[in-house]
Amino acid sequence: MTSTSFRRGIVPGVAVLAFALTACGGADAGAEEGSGSNGVSGQVAVDGSSTVFPMSDAAGELLNEENPDIQVSVSESGTGGGFEAFCAGDTDISNASRPIDEEEVAACEAEGIEYTELQVATDALTVVVHPDLAVDCLTVDQLVQLWAPDSKVANWSELDPSFPDQDIALFGPGTDSGTYDYMASEVIDPDAEEPATRQDYEASEDDNVLVQGVAGTEGATGYFGYTYYEENQEQLKALQIDGGEGCVEPSAETAQAGEYTPLARPLFVYVKNTAYNDNAAVKEYVDFYIENLSQIAEVGQFIPLSEDLYAETQSAAEGLAS
Repeated sequence: MTSTSFRRGIVPGVAVLAFALTACGGADAGAEEGSGSNGVSGQVAVDGSSTVFPMSDAAGELLNEENPDIQVSVSESGTGGGFEAFCAGDTDISNASRPIDEEEVAACEAEGIEYTELQVATDALTVVVHPDLAVDCLTVDQLVQLWAPDSKVANWSELDPSFPDQDIALFGPGTDSGTYDYMASEVIDPDAEEPATRQDYEASEDDNVLVQGVAGTEGATGYFGYTYYEENQEQLKALQIDGGEGCVEPSAETAQAGEYTPLARPLFVYVKNTAYNDNAAVKEYVDFYIENLSQIAEVGQFIPLSEDLYAETQSAAEGLAS
């Protein structure tokens, strides 16, 4: 998702939240607690997941309302691309729609980069179809059958005789995306040594491209983070998923309740410990992000953390200070 399209979609929400924070004494309270307009200036470099991008970008915009001297740059090269830059020492924070993997851990260790993982929201990975398609629900088995590496399914009727005789057009995230990784490793084949999906689909790291592809192609289907469906639900239809207990639609309620399985997933930011302690701007940004996490998640149309998960994130963030 591009920064331009994101701002067009949720600027009103950012403005409302900025007003609410100010009305509640957010700016003054932040100055007392180390967040807000307190003379801190500098730059913060963030890269990684396009799914987490809206939240981290909103946090930067909101912080900038209080302190224009802190410049937050948020890019979206995908979770894998973000970790590559992060472990090379090129960024302060990495957005991720999956946990860091073993190879990435080793890459960071090789460069002496220590980090802290912070869960910032819950997402409901959403499978969408063209709005005119007469399909409303897929079982997990059907989803696997459709997206498995060796899949040759090319028509909806091949998944179920009751489905329409309609050719399937597939759209999905590229292999650098944490969304791709999650689908491959947690849904398609959790036991695979090298998790993967089928490769004969239109791939993009830009979720808006996937939205446009599905919306503009009869018989099309694709998958991406819930926020992109929320922003484009007039152009798309979200499929319900049957994980064994009946068809369940993606929503904040079903994801938090653990009913939307196995497509509900955690979202993270990874913070470089030295950046937090040596760069006052990074500290301001991270502290502001976590202090206002629930509101930022709602503005970004994500699913806020439960009280217990938020307490864990607060505790992890407190451990950043050396």
